[in-house]
Amino acid sequence: MGKNNNKRERHLNPQPFLSDNDSHAKRSKFKVPKPKSHHQSEKAEQEENEELISSTMSSKILKQALAQQKEIQDEANLQNPNSALLFAQEYVTPKGAAADDAQTDDDDIDGFDGFSETQSRFGADDEEIDEEDERVLEAFLAKDAAPQRTLADIIVEKLKQQDPISASETRPLPKLDSSIIDLYKGVGKLLSTYTAGKFPKAFKHIPAMKLWEDVLYLTEPDKWSPNAMYQATRIFASNLGVKKAERFYRLVLLPRVRDDIRKNKRLHFALYQSLKKSLYKPAAFFKGVLFPLCESGTCNLREAVIIGSILQKVSIPPLHSSVALLKLAEMNYCGTTSFFIKLLLEKKYALPYRVLDATVAHFMRFLEDSRLMPVIWHQSLLAFVQRYKNELQKEDKDNLRNLLEKQRHKLVTPEVLRELNNSRNRGEKEDDLMLIYILFFFP
Repeated sequence: MGKNNNKRERHLNPQPFLSDNDSHAKRSKFKVPKPKSHHQSEKAEQEENEELISSTMSSKILKQALAQQKEIQDEANLQNPNSALLFAQEYVTPKGAAADDAQTDDDDIDGFDGFSETQSRFGADDEEIDEEDERVLEAFLAKDAAPQRTLADIIVEKLKQQDPISASETRPLPKLDSSIIDLYKGVGKLLSTYTAGKFPKAFKHIPAMKLWEDVLYLTEPDKWSPNAMYQATRIFASNLGVKKAERFYRLVLLPRVRDDIRKNKRLHFALYQSLKKSLYKPAAFFKGVLFPLCESGTCNLREAVIIGSILQKVSIPPLHSSVALLKLAEMNYCGTTSFFIKLLLEKKYALPYRVLDATVAHFMRFLEDSRLMPVIWHQSLLAFVQRYKNELQKEDKDNLRNLLEKQRHKLVTPEVLRELNNSRNRGEKEDDLMLIYILFFFP
């Protein structure tokens, strides 16, 4: 007998726990699941995970992460109390050169939740200011410096020139339509008590006005709440050009910040955020805040530390920092100028030779100075030599050695001399320097 090649067809029961009859009977009720693709399985798993984590749990996780981040930042601030400063001047209008912080914190204005009135930054308990350093730096402050001008001073002076009779009032009003005056005086009252929520829409139109300074004067910026100052800074930094933003920073923001530091020995957190937000236009910030601060001759160490801590946290194009260092080196010396120079040097940008030569000339101005130079001056010189020692000319190094014979510090000066002696001159290659060492030690 031949074998039967027809194999019996295997019957697969999709539901093995049921008999064949039951399987056929209940096939309509129990359907075999179709195999899912890899993409569909991942999507289903993701949806399942999303359902497992409730909104309450997500909120708790976020709060815990923010608390840990704050602890890490506080530890970093304690380890490095001296902050670094960046500076910029407008050679070319930077497009997209906004601060990193401005990019990450550019949420909608109307969605602003406000700051707590108890929040502050860099108070007496948070930042240690050496009294001895302050005393030494006060010797370099200008004693006959003129008081800082505000927007109100500028407008009143202009009104006196136009109409001396009406300007004799306690608070003269510019010649504008009465409805405009009433509107923005009411806006000013709202801003004096503003904490959070919707910002007056009428204020958002001020940057587009031709007489924006006169209209801004009606709102009485000196009476704004700190939260209102933050929102106003955001609006003006986004909608004004560099020159107009510079005037707003110099005539409104800077006087308010300095006044708050002087009264409270610390800076309100909302005002601190205002300074950070003003770096959206770095050129306007440095020409409207840092330059006037240094040129006033009255910038104390506490103000320098606060401004420096803000600039440490943002990224600014190297071109601005180079021009800044050049400007500070040529400026009339004030004790805290060395603090800003040191912070700029510690950014370790590649500086043009012109800036390096100007920095050397800045230090050489103190060759015949009989005053006791503060420690920060010696530290700024050390930072300069450490970073740019190989880009200095031989004549510059000889001049700096002569300077160190007149201006000495028992701890810093030996380090500066060591850096100068163990470096090559500008234009020399590292191979040439090694050849000189070999010939010197192995003749």
